[in-house]
Amino acid sequence: MIALTLRSVRWVAPGWLPAAALLAVLAVIGPSLGSVARPLFVLGCGAAGALAWRQSAAAHLQSCLILFAFAPLLRRVVDLSAGYDPSGIMLVGPLLAVLMSAPELLRLLRPGSGIDRTVLPAVTVAGCVLYATMLSMFQGDFQNAATGSVKWFAPLIYALALMLRGERGLAQAAARVFQIILPVAGLYAIYQYVALPDWDRFWMQYTTILSIGQPEPYAVRVFGTMNSPASFATIVSAGLLLVGFLRPGWQGLVLMLPAALGVLLSSYRTAWLSLVAGMVFCLLFRSTRTRAGGAMGGMAGALIVAGTLTPFGEMITGRLETLGRGTQDDSWLERMGEYTTLWDLPDSGLIGSGYTITDVGTAGAMPIDGTIIACWVTMGIVFGLICLVALLAAAGQAIWVARRTGTREAVVLGGLAVGALVQLPLSGISSGELGFLFWTFVALSWLELRAHPA
Repeated sequence: MIALTLRSVRWVAPGWLPAAALLAVLAVIGPSLGSVARPLFVLGCGAAGALAWRQSAAAHLQSCLILFAFAPLLRRVVDLSAGYDPSGIMLVGPLLAVLMSAPELLRLLRPGSGIDRTVLPAVTVAGCVLYATMLSMFQGDFQNAATGSVKWFAPLIYALALMLRGERGLAQAAARVFQIILPVAGLYAIYQYVALPDWDRFWMQYTTILSIGQPEPYAVRVFGTMNSPASFATIVSAGLLLVGFLRPGWQGLVLMLPAALGVLLSSYRTAWLSLVAGMVFCLLFRSTRTRAGGAMGGMAGALIVAGTLTPFGEMITGRLETLGRGTQDDSWLERMGEYTTLWDLPDSGLIGSGYTITDVGTAGAMPIDGTIIACWVTMGIVFGLICLVALLAAAGQAIWVARRTGTREAVVLGGLAVGALVQLPLSGISSGELGFLFWTFVALSWLELRAHPA
């Protein structure tokens, strides 16, 4: 924390303040700077990340969560004035902030570094990522090799850095910053649905993401301040669990309401299922059972209100009804078709193609939905299976820690791991912002076990 003294009154600025200030300043002056704002923001993220890591792991975690939550919105604001940037270079900023923790890994060179076999899943995934990177490089596609490896490696590096730092109370720190993120992101998502801002409409007209609805009010699948409905709903759902179980008091519940409605407006059913799975997991433990029961009752009440008393109730109830279609659901059939397409390839994707993947917006390109498909395409059957087993093991460790310690923090982290397992076949949980979310909370569960070994 940054201690400031003003007229004998001591004020401690939160460690995430530089990251928030960077976003706020560039939101105001970024449109006038044009394309210069893009590299300026990326460099600013690196500086904010370095400053926060020097202060504490808690400050750094909060800064990264804020950057991941709001950097895509800033990108769209800048794009409206400077022109659409297909590379999305500004989205590299939060990843650069994450990588500011990398020097911590130098401690691995010292005896008794504190790393044990619990990190074996992360190291295994890192080996598979290296293999996929080499595949892209052998094809001469150095740009995709660089971007793909950064998206996969950065969350892994961060998990190891947190483990080495060994700081406690990080789950509570994440819950505190989500008390700021949730109402802002939720209110913006509602506004986006009913009155689509110009920068969002502009971006929707150019982006190759196919699952965001139409660029019209009441027709968009909200992505809020983030880069897609999946990212928005997944990150906000994680925040709802953390705030709901780790921040007591009615104030937290009030702050959660717009975010919960935003998740419904995303129409992203995978996040809905993962949130329910996390709550059910918390219902199994004494330390979280009462709050989990209240949360599930409140969620049922919110669904009834949202489905009957709001102007978008018909959309929400219609989307909920599709959960009962089972194997007849269009999304399910499309995902099964992806497996068939891969299996019918000449080598059945045995070797993999690395990160050299045709954009899904290109005519005839196969969409890549879910971590299983992503690992199969990029790493091939053999290394893809190894990577998937390691991801399952990492999530399993978090669940085991919850059972072993029974603390509220460990149980909530275990609930997030259960939610990740629900998402694994349907969404990508291992790279980019969702990879950061997954590996961070896995690392926090490792730290929880260290704090409560009995």
